[in-house]
Amino acid sequence: MDLTSTHLIASGVVFVISAVFSMLGLGGGMLYVPIFKWMELPLKTVAIPLGLLLNGVTSVSALMRYAREGLVDFRGGLPAALAALVAAPLGAHTTQYLPKDLLLGLFAALTLLAGAYSLRGAVHEDAPRPMPPHRRIAIGLMLGGGEGFVGALLGVGGGFIVAPVLMMLGYGAKQAAGTTAFIVTFASISGFAAHAAEGHIDLQLAILTVLAALVGSQLGAWFMARRAKPAWIKRLYAALLLGVAAKLVADIASE
Repeated sequence: MDLTSTHLIASGVVFVISAVFSMLGLGGGMLYVPIFKWMELPLKTVAIPLGLLLNGVTSVSALMRYAREGLVDFRGGLPAALAALVAAPLGAHTTQYLPKDLLLGLFAALTLLAGAYSLRGAVHEDAPRPMPPHRRIAIGLMLGGGEGFVGALLGVGGGFIVAPVLMMLGYGAKQAAGTTAFIVTFASISGFAAHAAEGHIDLQLAILTVLAALVGSQLGAWFMARRAKPAWIKRLYAALLLGVAAKLVADIASE
């Protein structure tokens, strides 16, 4: 497969993934990174930084839509967003010191946990309830710091950590999606900037996939805000994550 074909296929895949994942306020890095790796793009210098860039673009695009629909808790998400902004560069810098198989193993484990938790939560009805301010700040700082570091380390933006926790804390699925998009935007942009500072970027591929992510994320966010049933979205999200985790484990075992 030549370079142009690889870039076009990657762009088409990004369009589909961004549309699906923006329904939960996620950037799609849980699928971008392993798919880019399966397309034989370098993991540390292309797949991970590009995954973060696309996470950021998709999240910003989705955030604009969710904000117009009144589905973003800016005040509640701010502590996590600021903590992610600070922690993400450290995670990005740490990537280069870890073996490839260890990164993939961590990716598979976290994907499996996120998928299992989301599948469990899909059977419950939404029951939004207010979060006490002191609890919101404390959990937000811990959540954002962990999300920023792990997300930048693996190129996933960290939304897979945030969305289930917000739903566990009482957010409805739609508000959790909007608030997750807000937090993930900070983590992804900060993490990508750290990777880019070390020269890890394919400019042509980045431009094509960013355009695909912008269009796809707007479509997905519109569908979530106006049409989608929250329980159905949770099940789809869980199925995607569990499928990716299974494929990654199989790949690691076969090497």
